[in-house]
Amino acid sequence: MNLSAAAVGQILWVLGVIAWYVIRYPFERRAKRVRIVTNRRSFVDMVGLVAATLGLAVVPGIYVATGFPEAADYPARMWAIAIGAVSFFSAMWLFRRTHKELGKNWSISLEIRDKHQLVSGGPYALVRHPMYTSFLLMALGQAFLLSNWVVALAGFVGFALLFFLRVDKEERMMLDSFGGSYRDYMDRTKRLIPYIY
Repeated sequence: MNLSAAAVGQILWVLGVIAWYVIRYPFERRAKRVRIVTNRRSFVDMVGLVAATLGLAVVPGIYVATGFPEAADYPARMWAIAIGAVSFFSAMWLFRRTHKELGKNWSISLEIRDKHQLVSGGPYALVRHPMYTSFLLMALGQAFLLSNWVVALAGFVGFALLFFLRVDKEERMMLDSFGGSYRDYMDRTKRLIPYIY
């Protein structure tokens, strides 16, 4: 059987999304057992999460399942699929590392947990928000793996809404919780892309 480049891209995207869920699930279960001491969830926070879910899972999932919107397709190329695979699976590696580094401090939302510690090792030594970096890499991978302009745009828009709606609030919460330690950490790290931004 000779698979087309588009089919290979779709298979790799599905495998990547499965990997995302397999990585996230045990941390989600564990997080429910740790008491929340500060909760800054809001409607805007939820909008960001919904946007990311739509852009990085629902819209591409519909495309993979149905081919809709076919009119926005562009030709799939194996070189693009290779770039997409490296980007998406780099995102999964980083996603796993961030979860491991955060451990019991991890939360899907804007929360401080009981005995929360400032994490500044592993990928957090280079950027303050490496989990968002992994979502950016997912969006990039999605654009190369699924050769459709709507799907490519959906991934980047979903990521951007999540990031820009939450990052300032997240940093304010960390400053309120850790004060000068977090300010020093901000001074020596970038937000999203090492050495750049």
